Amino acid sequence: MEIFRRWASNPAVQRRVAYAVVAAQILVALGGAVVRVTGSGLGCPTWPQCTPGSLLPTDDPELGQLHQWIEFGNRLLGAGVGLISALVFLVAIAARPRRRRLILLASTMPLGVLAQGVIGGFTVLMGLRWWTVALHFVPSAVLVWCAVLLARAVGEGDGPAESLVPRPVRALLITMTGTLALLLVSGTLVTGAGPHAGDARTSRLNLPVTDLAQLHGDVLCLFLGLLIALGFVLRPLSGLAWRRYRLLLAAVLSQATIGIVQYRLGVPIVLAALHVLLAMLTVAALAGVWVATRERAPTPSS
Repeated sequence: MEIFRRWASNPAVQRRVAYAVVAAQILVALGGAVVRVTGSGLGCPTWPQCTPGSLLPTDDPELGQLHQWIEFGNRLLGAGVGLISALVFLVAIAARPRRRRLILLASTMPLGVLAQGVIGGFTVLMGLRWWTVALHFVPSAVLVWCAVLLARAVGEGDGPAESLVPRPVRALLITMTGTLALLLVSGTLVTGAGPHAGDARTSRLNLPVTDLAQLHGDVLCLFLGLLIALGFVLRPLSGLAWRRYRLLLAAVLSQATIGIVQYRLGVPIVLAALHVLLAMLTVAALAGVWVATRERAPTPSS
């Protein structure tokens, strides 16, 4: 136990584990997208088993071996994320000095994975109804955001947060965060009415996909306007916040380009999966800007 405590107290170890959980949360969202666009959502039609009476894929001509293994592979990926999340929590618990804020942020990872597992099982048992798929996607963005905050917390203190930017800039960031949430939710509506249900037998959201895509695009235009405004106010500040902003700008522009192209091409599966990956990278990038605009001093006890 003492050896593990010393290992967990190493700042380099804490950083590596925290960065690993950020990457894992992004990858598991991508894995879910791959399951959906390949129509493998019901490759394992039961939960927690893959097929009735078996945890592993079976030789079933109706379900198809490929669909089973894609869905089963995503479940294994989720289990791997669970292990990494448990590790980051154990590291936070064992590290000395013990840091309450770090432990609280780390606890969101295993709890979030557990919640996602339950929601994922519910989604399968409900036959991949569009609103259950949306419910399964949205927490992934929250977990990516929390993972970035966790990674930042490793290298900062536990004192009160001190803003490095004026109050109007913080208000702009809060507005951008809310707009990004609306952008993600409207994207799930487009997905719910679109062609990639996760299984060909799944019913879709009975609304015109063109209207939903227009709504999604309108929210994107609002977000782009806020993004441009943020660039003007951060540019004079330079430093870490400006570097993180450039990453955010690259992610958003790439995401918007892929979204437009995939819509015009009829939502090919590769671009649809890439669109989800870029959505998670956008969330991570905005969270990176968020944490770069404030700092926390070490508490007197540490």
